[in-house]
Amino acid sequence: MLQVRNLKKSFGTLEVLKGVDLDVNKGDVVAILGSSGSGKTTMLRCLNFLERADAGTMLFDEKQLELHSASRADINALRRRTGFVFQNYNLFANKTALQNVTEGLIIARKMSRAQAEKIGRAALVEVGMEDRADSYPSQLSGGQQQRVAIARAIAADPEIIYFDEPTSALDPELTGEVLAVMRKLAQEGRTMLVVTHEMDFARHAANRVIFMDGGVIVEQNDAETFFTNPAQPRTQEFLQNYKQRSLL
Repeated sequence: MLQVRNLKKSFGTLEVLKGVDLDVNKGDVVAILGSSGSGKTTMLRCLNFLERADAGTMLFDEKQLELHSASRADINALRRRTGFVFQNYNLFANKTALQNVTEGLIIARKMSRAQAEKIGRAALVEVGMEDRADSYPSQLSGGQQQRVAIARAIAADPEIIYFDEPTSALDPELTGEVLAVMRKLAQEGRTMLVVTHEMDFARHAANRVIFMDGGVIVEQNDAETFFTNPAQPRTQEFLQNYKQRSLL
């Protein structure tokens, strides 16, 4: 479904991505782990052209794109087939939950308001937010805002959804409600690429886990093998540090 080769990205003299290869099949839930600065978020942003890569190619179904020179028309066409959930929700403060979900359908997809609202309400039902359709972001908790952001992503019926650390801005008490929605999406067979620090989600909801360090993919495997029998010393060190922190 998605194939990426030789993805590179630098910011000035800092080389953040050093030639990443990635394959995602339809129905995959891929968890991307790694320490801060490993290149996880930059990779995700490059895949959706929120950052312009310096080099690399992407094959999305049958469409091949040069990541450093894709046209605006090609980028817009790709984005219509993908969803993106940000760390900090990125909701419009002056619009209700339903309006946040329907805005892209009406503006970008030229959908009628009635049709967009029907789809938007169904998406809010899927994330358990149907009773807050008329609430503004300031009236919602962080977890509720993130669930609205997920509803916005799934309303467009994307072929793949990118999640950029969707729980990192949430208090621990609110993290569970967002992860529950994401597990539900995974069980429905949605294709998801998730940058996360939530190890339980990675182990039990993802079918593949990728570990990045220093701008490269150090190791990738099925979730069970990754957590029980990591092959690379850097992966072993990362998981051991996590276990030690979780015992504190």
